Amino acid sequence: MISSRRQSVSSKLAFVLRASLISLIILSSFGGIQAQVPLRPDEKPREIQDVSLDEKLNAQVDPNLTFINETGQTVALKEYFGKGRPVVLNLVYYSCPMLCGMVLQGVVRSLKQVPYTPGQEIEVVTISFDPKENFELAAAKKNSIMQDYARPGAEPGWHVLVDKDGNAQKLAAQIGFRFRWDDETKQFAHPSVTMVLTPEGKVSRYLNGIDYPQRDMRLALTEASQGKIGTVSDRIMLYCYKYDPSSRSYVMAATNTMKVGGMLIVVVLGLMLFVFWRREFQGGRRNVWEEDPASVDPNIKEQSL
Repeated sequence: MISSRRQSVSSKLAFVLRASLISLIILSSFGGIQAQVPLRPDEKPREIQDVSLDEKLNAQVDPNLTFINETGQTVALKEYFGKGRPVVLNLVYYSCPMLCGMVLQGVVRSLKQVPYTPGQEIEVVTISFDPKENFELAAAKKNSIMQDYARPGAEPGWHVLVDKDGNAQKLAAQIGFRFRWDDETKQFAHPSVTMVLTPEGKVSRYLNGIDYPQRDMRLALTEASQGKIGTVSDRIMLYCYKYDPSSRSYVMAATNTMKVGGMLIVVVLGLMLFVFWRREFQGGRRNVWEEDPASVDPNIKEQSL
């Protein structure tokens, strides 16, 4: 009895499985379900193939590369280097429907929180890598950025440029920024990143993504300036924090933090001992003068006076 029931259940299950398989085959043949071969873990989707960021720390940017600024004038990158100020660099394109705007908003949001003003302590250079864009688009983009940034005196130090003679492509190659045009979407595929350069034009740090925490931006600028900007606390933080490529952020360096903590403990203990000894010394002198004059040797009084 039991075996017959088991056989009945097994036959029903086999029938359901065969029916399901046949249904899948039929639906697939009519395009209702399209079989997709999963990508390998190391394989990129077609849309972002040949798009990558090859970080080239300490790479020297060619200062003689020329571009067109927002007023239509030809300018060379060397005009923004050699002033003793670190340079925040963006490669975007101004007609981008989403990602580039988010990158620029992230930069504006981050720079609002640091006390460094473009044209005073830092320089900001935003360049379009789309060879079809003109300086009118750059002017409109700068106007939008300045309205969002809303910091007086920043306009002369935030430079919004467009390509000239393919130099944007050359600059991108120098800093490892690889992008491509996608005919299907009619858009550029590109990394989302902001670079921080030294005053001499060497790549100091890559800040990945579209959101740049205030701490990361501040430490990156202090690091790129080699201590020429930033407060003492910024330099102490830079000693205690190191950039971690895996987390793409500044993280606490345990060894250096312990060293700083040890130094602070020694300083605090030294101050406490100094105050204690000073009080003991002053208390001892007061006790001598407060004793009964008859019990104090006159010679000691005379020496004290």
